[in-house]
Amino acid sequence: MIWTTSAPANIALIKYMGKDKDNIPLNSSLSYTLNNYRTTVSLEIAKEDYFVNSENLSQFAIERFLKHLNYIRQLFNCKEKFKIQSTNNFIHSAGIASSASSFAALTLCGCKAICDILQKPLPSLDEMSQISRKGSGSSCRSFFAPWAIWTKKSVQAINLPILHHELITVDDGIKPVTSSDAHELVKTSYLFKDRINRAEKRLENLIKALNELNWQQCYQICWEEFWDMHALFETSSPHFGYFSAKTIQVLRNIENLWKENNDGPIVTIDAGANIHLFWKNTNHGKNIHNIIN
Repeated sequence: MIWTTSAPANIALIKYMGKDKDNIPLNSSLSYTLNNYRTTVSLEIAKEDYFVNSENLSQFAIERFLKHLNYIRQLFNCKEKFKIQSTNNFIHSAGIASSASSFAALTLCGCKAICDILQKPLPSLDEMSQISRKGSGSSCRSFFAPWAIWTKKSVQAINLPILHHELITVDDGIKPVTSSDAHELVKTSYLFKDRINRAEKRLENLIKALNELNWQQCYQICWEEFWDMHALFETSSPHFGYFSAKTIQVLRNIENLWKENNDGPIVTIDAGANIHLFWKNTNHGKNIHNIIN
C-alpha cells in the first residue's frame, strides 16, 4: 500500500530567527501559507527505510528526513520500515520554505500511514503540527491557512485579510548557509540582544495594520522586518549573506514603485535571495515588468 500527502510552504512576514531546544522559537512569528508551493511525500512499506532522492538533496537533508520519520514511528511504537519519496513543485533550499512544506508533508504522511497500519485514530492538526515542529520549526505553521501565528506556547490560525502572493526568483541555486545554521549564527550578532523585543513589537503593529487595512504601514513594517533579519546575518561571526545584486536591484525597483504611486506590494525575503510580494488585489500585472527589469 502507498500513502501520499502534500503540504504547503509558508513565508513569515514577522520572522522566526533564533530557537531553543526542540525548535521552540525565541520570538513569535506570523506567516502566510503558500498553497501553490507544495511538497508531496509518499510512503510505501519496505524491508528497510530508504529515500528515493528525486530532488538531489544533500546527505544531511536526507538523514534529517529519515530521523524525523523515525521519531514519528517511535511516538506510535511502530516497527514498519518505508520507502520514502519526496517531490516539490518548486525549487528547494533557496529561501522558499521547502523545509517547512517537506516536514509538514512527511508528518502528515507518516502519521496517516502508521495510524492506518496500527488502526489508530489520526492525531489532530494541532497535534501533528507540534510533531512536525520537532523536525523543522517553521513547518508547524504549514498546518494552518491562510495565516498562522506561532508563539513559544502554540501555533494556530489567525483571521486576517486574504492577500495575493507572488514570488520573484532571482537565484535558484542552493543557499550558502542553511536556515538551521543561521539560527545559531545570529546569536553572535551584537544586534541579536534586542531582536526579540523588535520582532514582538512589529508583530503587534502588523496585525493592527492588517486589520485596519493600512497598506502603507504593512509595507513599512515588513520591509523593516526582513532587513532586520538579514542585518543579523551580516553582523554574525562569521558573517554571511544571501542577497545577490539582482535582489538589491529588484528591491530598489519596488521602492521606486512605492514612491511614484504611493502604493505597491508588501515585500519580504526569507533566508535566501528570492523575493516574496503580497498584493491587496490581483490588479498588479502592469507593475510586475517594471519591478523585475
